[in-house]
Amino acid sequence: MQTTHAIAGMSIFVSCIIIGMAGGVFLHPDFGIDKTNKTIRFAHKMASRVLLMLAWFTACMGLQQLTNDVVTLAMYAAPLVILTPLVLL
Repeated sequence: MQTTHAIAGMSIFVSCIIIGMAGGVFLHPDFGIDKTNKTIRFAHKMASRVLLMLAWFTACMGLQQLTNDVVTLAMYAAPLVILTPLVLL
């Protein structure tokens, strides 16, 4: 039986590959099909941010399955929370 962490991790991994390939096909500066489309660019940017947040949440969820120690979880999640404005905004 698969854990929710494993299912979420594989889903996010596949989604990242799909978003990356779509960015390469549509938004590549040299040969992108629709490289000047602001709607596709915005959707690509927002989808990648959402996937990164979900990946961080999935990583914390996996650690929580290993341990229920609040201090360990806080030490792991604190840098992610601190870096959120720098990475996602």
